[in-house]
Amino acid sequence: MSLSTKSILSSPSASSTSSRSSDGLPFPRNMSDFEVEHTPTKTSFSPTKQRRRRQSSDYDSEAAFRASVAMLLAAKARPFAVCGRIPVDPTALILFFRSKSGITHSLDFPIDVDYDLPPSLDVLIGACRPQSVSGLEDFSEREALFYPPHLPLTTTLEIANHPILETVRNTLFPTLPTGHYLTVIRDKLQIWVKGSGMRTPLKPTDMRVATVLVTLPVRFRGGDLVVRSSDGGEERYHARGGKIGDIEWTAFMADCDHEIEPVTKGCRVTISYAVHIKSFGPAGIQPDPLITPSDHFLDLLSPVLNLARGRKLAFHLTNEYGVSPGEVLAESLVPHLKGGDSVLYHALRLYKLEPELHWSAGGYIWPVDRCVDFAPDFEGSPMSQSARMPAVDGLRQSTPSPPRKAGTVPDVGDRTEVLRSKVERSGAIRLSQAGIMLLSAPTSPGGVAKERVPFAQDGELEKLVVNTLLVVYVP
Repeated sequence: MSLSTKSILSSPSASSTSSRSSDGLPFPRNMSDFEVEHTPTKTSFSPTKQRRRRQSSDYDSEAAFRASVAMLLAAKARPFAVCGRIPVDPTALILFFRSKSGITHSLDFPIDVDYDLPPSLDVLIGACRPQSVSGLEDFSEREALFYPPHLPLTTTLEIANHPILETVRNTLFPTLPTGHYLTVIRDKLQIWVKGSGMRTPLKPTDMRVATVLVTLPVRFRGGDLVVRSSDGGEERYHARGGKIGDIEWTAFMADCDHEIEPVTKGCRVTISYAVHIKSFGPAGIQPDPLITPSDHFLDLLSPVLNLARGRKLAFHLTNEYGVSPGEVLAESLVPHLKGGDSVLYHALRLYKLEPELHWSAGGYIWPVDRCVDFAPDFEGSPMSQSARMPAVDGLRQSTPSPPRKAGTVPDVGDRTEVLRSKVERSGAIRLSQAGIMLLSAPTSPGGVAKERVPFAQDGELEKLVVNTLLVVYVP
């Protein structure tokens, strides 16, 4: 009911009252008549609704927080670009190039084109060619320039002398196997003058895995680098190199698209490098070894192989590699071979043979895909907690032997038989059963490498000595 709405509450006696009262009023003043004005009811405060609104706000905040965490973890899971700075005094950087007329010029840094334009930089810009990319009409006023690849160009900056490739490997290729290395080849020099930019160029076809852009210390503004990954991620690197004296670099994966936004002031000069993966040594699908056995070593190996045709030969490794045979495969040592072990492995590969590494102990040999690990023994009593060995220890005994009485000496033969049975259950077979001929000489100056696997037996900690065999079949 509105504020103007009124109601009269009257008593039965009011109806019999005279139309005029004694005081001259047109209506009698009767105390039993009440004039009541009804005020519209306002929405009352509801703690429940307020609580609901607060809960909804908390829910939105929690959802936003979860979404932010998900995006952060996704970016952390697969970084596709990384940037940094080169700790080099820019005054020590010199660029040497040859112009179209055949004259060699040198360009000193740092440079501020708005303060002083070096004549050699003007010559360098004049020697460059425009890099035509479709769609630039709506992107920038001018095209990017690149230095012709047939003209000589070199700098005093050698990125191989700085840990840039190691940083790229650790950030963009953290799972790169041992024996694989990153190498760089200088790609091209590009220049962006005022008003020029670059749309995403065509992806290179030189089998590179990443690209490194080194920004030379020339002052500029604008020209931000935008990198986009294949899964939709984007990284933007602002022109921090606008300050004189900064030598910045940025690396991104080969499957990424990148562009340079238009430069608003100054001039941006960048040298790009193509990053490739090379496999040196015995590792890799197509190994490219850095060492070659001498002719004398090959002459010593040839008669051994000729006299052992149709057999499996085995050689002991002479260097220890500090691994646990109970946790890793012997074949995993291939990229780490050193000394004579590496020379012999490479020599066998030169003969188009396929050598393998196996664990061996006590006249037994484990398959190439097996570690020296004991299988649980379910025939005895349950394993006690005191007999459990950590997983890193490799061999472990699942069923401890019954405790012996004090003062008694365990039978060596029994302990050997128990160990032999466990070795056989772990998958090892005898060398004779595998048809392997172990080559050794009592007067050989080289020792036999020993790796050790701890295990528990009779309540004591023991170490099984394991050797590494290089096994090769001679057809």
